[in-house]
Amino acid sequence: MNPPLVFSIAAYEYLAADLCAEAGWEQGRVERRAFPDGERYQRIATDPADRDVVVIAGTPHDTDTLELYDLACGLVGGGAYRLRVVMPFFGYSTMERAVKVGEVVTAKTRARLLSSIPTASRGNLVFLLDLHVDAIAHYFEGGIRPVHVYGKTIITDAARRLGGDDFVLACTDAGRAKWVESLANDLGVAAAFVYKKRTSGTDTHVTGVSAQVAGKRVIIYDDMIRTGGSLLQAAAAYRDAGAISIDAIATHGVLPGDSAAKLRASGLLGRLVVTDSHPHAVAVRSDFVEVERIAPLLLAHLRDNR
Repeated sequence: MNPPLVFSIAAYEYLAADLCAEAGWEQGRVERRAFPDGERYQRIATDPADRDVVVIAGTPHDTDTLELYDLACGLVGGGAYRLRVVMPFFGYSTMERAVKVGEVVTAKTRARLLSSIPTASRGNLVFLLDLHVDAIAHYFEGGIRPVHVYGKTIITDAARRLGGDDFVLACTDAGRAKWVESLANDLGVAAAFVYKKRTSGTDTHVTGVSAQVAGKRVIIYDDMIRTGGSLLQAAAAYRDAGAISIDAIATHGVLPGDSAAKLRASGLLGRLVVTDSHPHAVAVRSDFVEVERIAPLLLAHLRDNR
């Protein structure tokens, strides 16, 4: 039997190449170009007929989501007997639920769109890495089966490397306290979070820290860092509470624009460790932004879910 054939959207070719190198699998070729009016062209140049196909394709932007949808539909139509979509980053967690009447739950509508990919003869699976909310996996429906991949081993290994044996694992707010407490228990260290008070529709103010951090090294974990505003607010609170050093870890380093440069310039953080789940994290890699590979973790789950 042939080994899996790995395709990707353009933004994730780096990860497809890493996965293929890790597994010894073949990387499929896709020809792409844009027409003058912005319409996109894709041609699957490696025949997927009667192959077990893996697609590496996160959703940093809506154009990436549509590229994934078109490619996956083409692969099933081309005869792939199984389709496994690996989504290192599912980018709709901001709108994972409605707060006001009439709000569109984009995480659900995008999941429904991807659920409508034709079903290969031996089924479709979607692998989702460290979702902001577990319930998002249940937005997928019909013939596609979701698999939530947890990056706990990557996070705990990075935390131990940064903090050694004696540090406090912290989070940016009480909303992530349960998950950080679980990680801290695995590491055998104390956990901490900050108390926040909302002062307006867009602003919050830190009112306190939950644990003793004076004289301690603090490592802040969050599943996702975008501009880093909440991270800096929390880091300032831990510094003011007496932390002697502060580093940060996130699974998904979105870091749009000059966010990474601003985090560094703040002087609050020693190092920021993220994974290569998002293309922009790879693009801003530096001596400040350290990037961990997720290919070995993904490969383990792909081999367990055949």
